[in-house]
Amino acid sequence: MKYSGIDLHSNNCVVVVSDECDRILVSRRVPNSLASVLQALEPQREDLVGVVVEATYNWYWLVDGLQAAGYRVHLANPAAIKRYEGLKRTGDEADAAYLAHLLRLGLLAQSYICPKPLRAMRDLSRKRMQLVRSCTQHILAVESIQARESGWRMNVKQVKQLDAQDVEAMAELLPEVKLALQANVAVIAELGKQIDKLERCLHQRVRLSEEFRLLKSAPGIGQTLATTIMLETGSVARFAQVGNFSSYCRCVDSERVSNGKKKGAGNVKNGNAYLAWAFIEAANFARRYCPEAKRFYERKKARTNNIVATKALAHKLARACYHMLREQKPFEVKRCFG
Repeated sequence: MKYSGIDLHSNNCVVVVSDECDRILVSRRVPNSLASVLQALEPQREDLVGVVVEATYNWYWLVDGLQAAGYRVHLANPAAIKRYEGLKRTGDEADAAYLAHLLRLGLLAQSYICPKPLRAMRDLSRKRMQLVRSCTQHILAVESIQARESGWRMNVKQVKQLDAQDVEAMAELLPEVKLALQANVAVIAELGKQIDKLERCLHQRVRLSEEFRLLKSAPGIGQTLATTIMLETGSVARFAQVGNFSSYCRCVDSERVSNGKKKGAGNVKNGNAYLAWAFIEAANFARRYCPEAKRFYERKKARTNNIVATKALAHKLARACYHMLREQKPFEVKRCFG
């Protein structure tokens, strides 16, 4: 049996094939071309157990191409396969060989390969979030300029209603300041149009999904958060237990303990940042509109603080969503909050 590891870069990749004794049979640097990678693997195809690709930012084309060609592909989680730092010499060939070595031993920490159609919708949802963040930056810029120049501050609704004529009518502003405001206002208007366009597309695609309906039954979760949670979670069956899902949502504390004493924290960012954001947002809405969630939040806040209490409520909602998706049942407030 043979094992392959591919160390992927922005413009090339290193393809390594090793045998059962970790002897290197193939070690070749090829350009980022599917044809070149397939050509390097073809002589070993019949005996290949699997091909490991590191989950870099540009893995889509390679994993999709290898799967379409009939290879069994594994996506390696780079955060969980860190090598021994005391090695004197490393390189791309050694990194690719190490991926193949981990696959042979059955110790490879794998990332989830999201199906291509679902991945496209997930990336569209992430694009919407990117545009929302950009729009917020321009709104804050308008608020800051207005407060700096006039001493009073507009709210978000007022900023979104501005147009070029409204800015031009502000007689107290210098021409250069007006030009800066008009630039921000124009960008806000265009970003708003694009955000609405993406939201319509996403809601049209996911609104008939059973998972979408179930998630919307939870307090604090509306169309946008339900879409984000559903697409970022993917198949809930990939999480063996509810604790695995909570950890993936960054709702679980990170710590290192030795001899009963805390020795620091681990990788606090290990998990899905989009799910972490979604459940914090859901917690903030739930404590405003759900009495049971508010009581839970107030109990936690009395013993800790606002941040910890919000995180605890987000953890509660994440666990509830896992069971809802796993059991295909709508939200039950008594089951969640007692």
